[in-house]
Amino acid sequence: MPEATETKEIPEKKKVIFSAIQPSGTFTLGNYIGALRNWVKLQNDYNCIFAVADLHAITVRQDPQKFRQNIYEAYALLLACGIDPQKSMFFIQSHVHTHAELAWILNCYTQFGELSRMTQFKDKSQKHADNVNAGLFTYPSLMAADILLYQADLVPVGIDQKQHLELSRNIAERFNGIYGNTFTVPEPYIAEVGAKVCSLQEPTKKMSKSDENVNSWIAMLDSPDVIMKKFKRAVTDSEAVVRVGEGKDGINNLIGIMSAVTGKTADEITAEFEGKGYGDFKTAVGECVVEMLRPIQKRFGDYIKNKDYLAEQYRNGAAFAEKLSRRTLDKAMKKIGFVAK
Repeated sequence: MPEATETKEIPEKKKVIFSAIQPSGTFTLGNYIGALRNWVKLQNDYNCIFAVADLHAITVRQDPQKFRQNIYEAYALLLACGIDPQKSMFFIQSHVHTHAELAWILNCYTQFGELSRMTQFKDKSQKHADNVNAGLFTYPSLMAADILLYQADLVPVGIDQKQHLELSRNIAERFNGIYGNTFTVPEPYIAEVGAKVCSLQEPTKKMSKSDENVNSWIAMLDSPDVIMKKFKRAVTDSEAVVRVGEGKDGINNLIGIMSAVTGKTADEITAEFEGKGYGDFKTAVGECVVEMLRPIQKRFGDYIKNKDYLAEQYRNGAAFAEKLSRRTLDKAMKKIGFVAK
């Protein structure tokens, strides 16, 4: 276990990237390949600010004990993936109160109609019809606050978050238009690599841990035996030829996973498994995923046992995030006309 050291404040010369992820249970293989692995790479070229977005998670009712454990595990797992507090600002969102403060201000600069058009609100309202709360509705204003607080230049986004980022841009432009230059208007960062990982059981759908069929997704902390069983049960097709093709969604997905994990091209994978059956191929995909996750799982095991180390890291991260974000919040409040303390 490395010694706990102070997080360094983000220098100002590189472009700033902000990204956050909710602690809603263990992350999936799709989360890792599609986003988290790229976060680690971004640390070398950008000033990265990363957060465990626990405030966002309470739009859905949480069991307190499980929720607390999920937050710990999310922080530890991101460290295990390679998020380095010496390179990046990394904190737990609820520990930095400026997020909630700016979110309220931005609520007052966000139109009801804009929020009502958010597709995620519509989807989640249907899924959680017994708890359509105001937080679920104003969730995008908090997301905008997360980004704008740090004057982020870039935000890594998937397809499901493009609409929210566009709203963040609209809010920033509206505020700047009224009060003058206050917020950096963020641009989307689209990773060159970050293949969409689909369900192993319904390969036309994105891999999601909310899927009731546990065989459809790989958790980053699944044991090697569980990972192998899930891949062996993966849906394929009747052709029994390993190649990319129309109507071969299951095989296309597995080839995409293997390509993302090993760096081999689809053509190289096709050539490697020429004349071999799907059983051999699914086993090989499972094995390469197991080996990729093995060191991450080992590091996670070390971190999660050391709560003192975790606490030192997230407290340091929050202290620097508070200091940096306070500049933006104070600037916005001054422009609106609030009386300074």
